Amino acid sequence: MTNPASIASYIDHTLLKAEATPDQVRVLCDEAVEHGFKSVCVNSSYVPLAAKALVSSSVLVCAVVGFPLGAMATASKAAEAALAIAQGAAEIDMVIPIGRARAGNWAYVKEDIAAVNSACDGAPLKVILETSMLSEDEKREVCRLAVECGVAFVKTSTGFGGGGATVADIRLMREVVGDEIGVKASGGVRDLAAAQAMIEAGATRLGTSSGVAIIAGESADADY
Repeated sequence: MTNPASIASYIDHTLLKAEATPDQVRVLCDEAVEHGFKSVCVNSSYVPLAAKALVSSSVLVCAVVGFPLGAMATASKAAEAALAIAQGAAEIDMVIPIGRARAGNWAYVKEDIAAVNSACDGAPLKVILETSMLSEDEKREVCRLAVECGVAFVKTSTGFGGGGATVADIRLMREVVGDEIGVKASGGVRDLAAAQAMIEAGATRLGTSSGVAIIAGESADADY
């Protein structure tokens, strides 16, 4: 079983609420440095602030794009990703066009993922499925497309879509992608037991706003 200290390196320390303030983002960055988290995950407007705060550390800046709905024009998502990277983001988490997936418009979904991946110019891209809104067959197809597009990770959820990560979804996603790419569990990972369960099911990254509580072996009342 993964111990709390080693779990720190899995964590994308996350603050994505609309009301997040610059001071709160600075605290997020300070906590990530103190505890050795993998990255901070922020909305793209906060990338310059986070990059400046973390410039002398090994903590990465991760930016979300097309967040949280995924319904933006593909060109807008790609432009947001490119700008975030230019401003200091090392990783990008994008939301797929969920409605297109539910409609079976797989060519559109693949083109959307491929365009953002191209805009990342080699920076790792994580593809957010919003698993609570998709059927098992739809989840499998998105995972297959993500592998075909050469992205770095598939990711369960935004944390804002009415459902979060489940062990069953992590197992399904890992089954489809195999060992080729990473799997990120996000949404509702609030305590050590949940974090350990996700890792044991195949997660290689955890997106959570409860990272400090997790590595302390505590529970947190958080939205993400």
